[in-house]
Amino acid sequence: MLTGVGVLAAVLLILFWSGIRIFNEYERGVVFRLGRISGLRTAGIKWIIPIVDRLVRVDLRVVVMDVPPQDVITRDNVSVKVNAVVYFRVIDPIKATIVVKDYLYATSQLSQTTLRSVLGKVIGDVTDEEHAAPAKSVSARMAAIAGRIGTAMGCLLKG
Repeated sequence: MLTGVGVLAAVLLILFWSGIRIFNEYERGVVFRLGRISGLRTAGIKWIIPIVDRLVRVDLRVVVMDVPPQDVITRDNVSVKVNAVVYFRVIDPIKATIVVKDYLYATSQLSQTTLRSVLGKVIGDVTDEEHAAPAKSVSARMAAIAGRIGTAMGCLLKG
């Protein structure tokens, strides 16, 4: 009988230890209990129920993402290559986990699409002499468009 109790105690101890998670200050954990959101875990030592809970870690630090160069043709048929850098961070870990499957890839695609859209409107009307002026306009428009969609995904985008 003592051996059965010892085995049961060892199994319970292993299950307890397997549920311990340590989070850094810049991380949050979204906990799914049997497929439904159970809560959000913050920095420190936290415990989840093994086998029943699934944990998704989300990094809250600023991510720097390079946008691939986009070719644009101006009104006077000059080919211009424009690239950009996007800085963003997750502001709502639950939305970043649930609303979009891969928020890093989604932000990359959003920034490329927004850059093409804004450049089509701004650079298409610019000649050689005016090529420096629209930079602030492009940055402001990208921030406005990406900001609306980004907050829907739980991300804060900065231009």
